[in-house]
Amino acid sequence: MTTHLTDTRHEVSTLVDLLGYRAQNQSDKTAYTFLQDGETQADSLTYKELDRQARAIAARLQSLGVAGSRALLLYPPGLEFVGAFFGCLYAGVVAVPAYPPRRNQNMSRLQAIVASSQATVALTTTSLLSRVENRFTEEPELAQLPWLATDNIASAQAEAWQQPDVSRNTLAFLQYTSGSTGTPKGVMVSHGNLLHNSAVIHKSFADTPNSRGVIWLPHYHDMGLIGGVLQPLYVGMPIILMSAVMFMQKPWRWLQAISHYKATTSGGPNFAYDLCIRKITPEQRASLDLSSWEVAFTGAEPVRAETLEQFAATFADCGFRREAFHPCYGMAETTLMVSGGLRNAPPVMRQVDGVALERNQVVTATSKQEITRTLVGCGQNLLNQKIVIVDPKSLTPCPVNQVGEIWVSSSSVAQGYWNRREETEQAFHAYLADTGDGPFLRTGDLGFLQDGELFITGRIKDVIIIRGQNHYPHDIELTVEKSHPALRSGCGSAFAVEVKGEERLVVVQEVERSYLRKLNVNEVIESIRRAVTAEHALQLYATVLVKTGSIPKTSSGKIQRHACRSGFLTGSLNVVEDWSETPQGKSKFIHLKAEVESMLQELSTSR
Repeated sequence: MTTHLTDTRHEVSTLVDLLGYRAQNQSDKTAYTFLQDGETQADSLTYKELDRQARAIAARLQSLGVAGSRALLLYPPGLEFVGAFFGCLYAGVVAVPAYPPRRNQNMSRLQAIVASSQATVALTTTSLLSRVENRFTEEPELAQLPWLATDNIASAQAEAWQQPDVSRNTLAFLQYTSGSTGTPKGVMVSHGNLLHNSAVIHKSFADTPNSRGVIWLPHYHDMGLIGGVLQPLYVGMPIILMSAVMFMQKPWRWLQAISHYKATTSGGPNFAYDLCIRKITPEQRASLDLSSWEVAFTGAEPVRAETLEQFAATFADCGFRREAFHPCYGMAETTLMVSGGLRNAPPVMRQVDGVALERNQVVTATSKQEITRTLVGCGQNLLNQKIVIVDPKSLTPCPVNQVGEIWVSSSSVAQGYWNRREETEQAFHAYLADTGDGPFLRTGDLGFLQDGELFITGRIKDVIIIRGQNHYPHDIELTVEKSHPALRSGCGSAFAVEVKGEERLVVVQEVERSYLRKLNVNEVIESIRRAVTAEHALQLYATVLVKTGSIPKTSSGKIQRHACRSGFLTGSLNVVEDWSETPQGKSKFIHLKAEVESMLQELSTSR
């Protein structure tokens, strides 16, 4: 099976074919531009230059005889990664993008990825290699790998390149999951998966070669790699890349790049829009022209209606249109996107009865109900995919207006988890119990379909069940952060612990740095308790205020609720203030609980 490119009748079967076609037919068109400090244009690549760079790197890899094996890609933000990634594809090598560790940072995650992927070579830049080499004595596993600085490879080596034996079914790369709910796993993504998902994204975004993108998302993350590097290649449109750190330091840089380059397509998780609302000053807004922005996609974490409304209102004078918002849903296991809206269609929102939602029932809210939830739709099913809402216990389709697990059948669904047969079987090979239809991917996410629109309500592993009622942690976390100005947005975690045979609610929340020295602890904790009781009819067992920047997050910025819970149980959180309903009983409970869970962990590891 081949894929027709969107801007031509030409057929391609692999990404090698795709880049080769662009290099031949749009050779001198600038494909990628990188902003070194988030503001200054530092480097660019045409399709012809990228093709030649990929051939040179591939020829070097072919000379090492590593075709068919895995290569660790460890790169700082920049275009060197783009060349190395395609160099792997051109050599028939499976790329393994990874997060380059910061100075003095624990390298356990990187070691785990190397061990899991069984990488036989590592690619990086000269400058980063010197930093990694300084730590070889303490990280012997990394020292055993052959390391290759690709920025030292002469372009003349491209002449020695030989066409690899690859097809749609060939693995292109391993996408290691961010680890928000467990140990990172390597998702096996094929060339066919990537081309199909590019067609899915194109159906939703409707970009053309005349479109222009801006992306700050990291290249080791699926949204940054596929949305920021591969999708522009599929469409044949130019893309402006910048570092996530530069965006986080000054969110204005992101919108300034959109304004300056007249970008039509850009986006990120909900927190990125929230950060712009809070950090971009009126003076900075006055310099922005966002009228070119047609697709402002948002995904990777719960899409909040309040954020969309506030952003649209805040940047309306800059030319931003509410209709540009483009909520979507996906995950690494589906390559990237599952569902999305249509270009220029406003976001779909539903007001539902919050109490009914806790019972997994979808009931339209009325003015009489005290607790309502505004849910943002994540678009429609696209192309030849199938989405089913399934009861996770009976494994049968849910009735209309009932929340269930989202199951997906699609050519975008990846090949499974690398070297994890049992987990692959459980997640990727699910069948409906009543009809036998399948296989489906079990996403682990909860949601419902209404008028063809997909709504996400939470993750199965994160759902808090207290007195038989379901509570979604992100709803509680939003309530907490809004309860007092001293609390940092997007930096809270809600979870349950068992106390005397009963599930009880715990909240861990970061404090804004500017409030640390003048914090009125009693006032803040009381505000949190009142808000949670009023909004969710729940009593808090414990509230832990922690220092700015200390709450556990994944490399892509998601809260690690399981790590927060573990830190609470072991007493290892960076605490500013720790309140509990029963302080004395809590310390004994924590010690015993942590001890039991540690023993269980040791037992599971030894099996």
